[in-house]
Amino acid sequence: MNTRYLKLDTRNTRPVTRNSTSTSDEQRVTSNGFVLPLVLVAIVILMALIIGTTMTDYHARLRAVKLKSQTEAMLAAEAGYERAIFWMSQQSDILSTIGTGNGSIDFGSATCSYTIAFHGWLGQKAIFEVTSTGVSGRPSFTRIVDVNVIQETCGWAMGACMVPLGTSIASESPVYFKNGEVINMPLHINKQNDSPDVADIFITGSPTFLQKVEMGEDRYTSGNSDKYSSVMSFFQSGISFDQPTVRIADATAVQSKVTRFKNSTLPAYQFTPTAIAPDGGSLSSPKCSAVQLEFYVKNGVGMVRIDPNCTVQLHSAGTYDYNIVSGSNPMSFQQYKIYAYHFKKTSDPCIAVPLTSTYVTQTIGGYTSAPGGQIYVNGNVVIGGGEDANFTDMNNMVVRGTMTVVATGNIWIADSIWVDDNDSSGNHYQRDANGMPPANNPNVLGLIAQGVIKIVDPGLAGSTSPTPPANYTYRRIGIKKSGSTNRYLPDPTVVEAAMTVGGGGWGAENVGGRLMYSGSSDVLYVHGSITEVIRGVVNVGDPITNGYAKNYYIDTRLMSGILPGDIWLSGKYFPAPAGWHDTQSAD
Repeated sequence: MNTRYLKLDTRNTRPVTRNSTSTSDEQRVTSNGFVLPLVLVAIVILMALIIGTTMTDYHARLRAVKLKSQTEAMLAAEAGYERAIFWMSQQSDILSTIGTGNGSIDFGSATCSYTIAFHGWLGQKAIFEVTSTGVSGRPSFTRIVDVNVIQETCGWAMGACMVPLGTSIASESPVYFKNGEVINMPLHINKQNDSPDVADIFITGSPTFLQKVEMGEDRYTSGNSDKYSSVMSFFQSGISFDQPTVRIADATAVQSKVTRFKNSTLPAYQFTPTAIAPDGGSLSSPKCSAVQLEFYVKNGVGMVRIDPNCTVQLHSAGTYDYNIVSGSNPMSFQQYKIYAYHFKKTSDPCIAVPLTSTYVTQTIGGYTSAPGGQIYVNGNVVIGGGEDANFTDMNNMVVRGTMTVVATGNIWIADSIWVDDNDSSGNHYQRDANGMPPANNPNVLGLIAQGVIKIVDPGLAGSTSPTPPANYTYRRIGIKKSGSTNRYLPDPTVVEAAMTVGGGGWGAENVGGRLMYSGSSDVLYVHGSITEVIRGVVNVGDPITNGYAKNYYIDTRLMSGILPGDIWLSGKYFPAPAGWHDTQSAD
C-alpha cells in the first residue's frame, strides 16, 4: 500500500508529494528542514563567543589598567619614601629640621606626597615616621607607605682612614689594618674624593673583619678599574659601596648634639672646671683644667665620684698626637699637649652620687625618652683612679647604670672601664664567649668629646710621684707592677663604651714612647662603638713594636636605644622592626 505525504518544500514553498518508498528524497527533505535552526544556533554561539571574547578582552584591559594604576601608585609611594630618606641623610641634625622635609613628586600619570615626623622613642633612640602617599589612574588608586625608621648605629665609623702627620689635610697618612687584628664590629669609612682615586681602606697582612663593611665611595674608578679586588676576601660579611656619609666631620652636626645634650642635663651635673694656680707656688706651663670622674659600685649601687676642678699638667705631643683646629671643620690639624698627670685642690670637695641622681629624660613632640644619666663638662674630662688608699674600690672603673658623658674638650681615659655584670636588683648577667655583656644587661656608658678621646700614658708622671704644691693633692692614676717604679695601665686595657670623637681620633697618646705594661705591646679591647673624624693611632710597627694590639667588638645593645643622649651621627636610616606598613584603596 502506497502512502502519500504532503511536505512543505522550504526552497519554493510549493506542495510536493513524495512516495514513502523514496528513501533518499525523504532524507534530503528532512535534513533540509534542520538547516535554519542550525544556522540560528550557530549564529547564537558565534555571537556568544564574540561577546565573551569582547568581554574577556574588556576585563583584561580593565585589569591591566587597574594593575598599571596600582603599580604606578605603589612605585610613586615608594619613590616618595626614598626621597624622604635621602633628605634625612643630608641633614646635619634631623631633630633640628624635622617637619621641613615634607614634599611631593609629579610623575605625570602618578603623583606622590610625603611627610617626615617624629614618632617616639626606642629607649633613648629617636624613631621617625615617614608617610608617603602615591596616587594614579582614573578612577584613582591610592597607595600609602607608612614606615617607622631609626638611625643606623655605627660600629666603627670614620671620616677618613688616615692619620695627620702635619698641620694640613694634605699631610694625612694612611692607617693600616694589620695582620692578626680582629675587627668584630660593623665598619664605615666616608668617601675621600682623593686624587688619584685609590681604595679608602688600607690593609697590610691579613686582618679579620667579621661584620659588614660600608664604604662611602664606589668600588670602581672613573676608568672602571676595580680598587678593591685585592682585599675583597678579608670581608667575611661582605662590603657595600656608595653608602651615606656619617656626619662626624660636620662640626655643626656635632655641636647641635652637644647643645641638645647640655640643655637636657640637670644643672647640678653641668661643670666648667678651672685650672687654679696652686697656693704658694705655680705649676709649670702648660696646664689645663679638667673634671675627674671615677665610676664604681658601693653597697650594690652604681656611683660616680666627681672632682669638679682639677689642674692637668700637660706634656709635649708625641708623633701622632694631633687634633682638629677648632672651627676648621676639619681642614687643618695641630699637635696638642697631651696628659701627663693632674692635681686637685685639697680643700675642694668632691661629689659622690648614685648614677641615678643624674638621670633625665628628653621630650620631643610630646614623646618622652627612657631615663638615663647625663654629665656635661664645658672643658676636659679625666676618667680613672689609681692606688689611692682611700679609693681602692675605684681602681678599674665599673659602671652600674646608664650614663653618657659629654666634654667640649678632651676625654682622657686613665684606666680600664667596664660595665658591671650585675644590677642594683641583684641580677647577674653572664658574658658571652667574646667577653661581651649580654643583650639584657642594662649597664652602659657613652662618651662624646668635641676634642679627642685618648688613652693616657701614665708613665709620663715619672718614676716617682710628682710633689704636689702646697694645698694640692696629686691624683694618682694607673698601677705599679712588681719590680718597677713606673706607672702603667692594665694589660689588657678594656674600654666598654660608645665613643664619639668630634675633634680628631680615638687612640693612645705618646705611641712610640709610651710605657707598656707587658713590654713592646699590650692588648686593647674595645667593647662598644667608635665614631671618629679621622683615625687615631694605637700602635706602631708591623709586627707591633710599641702600643696596643687591638681587638674591637661591637656592643649590639647599642642598637636597642639603651644609650642616653641621642649621639648618633649616621646618615643612614632603615625601617624599625615591624615598622613597615602599606595600604591601598580605589575610588
